Amino acid sequence: MANVEAAFRNIHQDLIDGCKNGDQKAQFQIYKLYYKAMFNTSLRIVSDTMEAEDIMQEAFLSAFEKIDTYSGTVSFGAWLKKIVINRSLDAVSRQKAIFEDIDTHYELQEESDNGIDDQELEEKMHEVKKAINNLPDGYRIILSLYLLEGYDHDEIAEILNISSSTSRSQLSRAKQKLLNELRNGREK
Repeated sequence: MANVEAAFRNIHQDLIDGCKNGDQKAQFQIYKLYYKAMFNTSLRIVSDTMEAEDIMQEAFLSAFEKIDTYSGTVSFGAWLKKIVINRSLDAVSRQKAIFEDIDTHYELQEESDNGIDDQELEEKMHEVKKAINNLPDGYRIILSLYLLEGYDHDEIAEILNISSSTSRSQLSRAKQKLLNELRNGREK
C-alpha cells in the first residue's frame, strides 16, 4: 500500500521538479492539471466566481513561489488544495470582519428593514474611506494590506519587516482606531 501511495504522490514529480527550477512550461502544465479542481474548491467556500478565480490564481502564484517548501509527504494536489482552502477561508473571514465592523458601527441590520438608498450607501462608503485616510500611516498601511489587498499576516510581516504577531496586533488596533474615527465623525 505504501508503494501505491508513493507512486501517487510522485506521479507528476518531473513537473514539480521543473517548477522548483523555475520552468514556466512545467508551471503551466501543473496549472492545467489542477486549476479546475482548485477553482471548484475555492468556489465552494467563497460562493463567488470572480473571487474564486482570483484566489485560485493567487494560490498558484504562492505555490510556485514557495514550491521549495513542498516536502512530498503528501500529494502535490493535497498541498496545493491546502493553500487554496486557506486563502479562501482568509477571504471569507476578511469579508465577514469588514461587514461585521461596518454593520456594528452603522447598525445596518435595523436599517435593512427600511432599506438603504444608493445615496446613503455612497455617503457611508465615503465616510469609511475618509476615516481610513485619517488613520496614522502604520494603521492605514496594515489595514489596507490586510483588508483591501488580501495579504496575510506572514506576508505583511515580510513586506514591512515586522513580526506576524506585530501585524496582528497592529491590525486589531487599526480596526479599533477606524471604528473610533467613524464614531467621532458621526458625532460631529
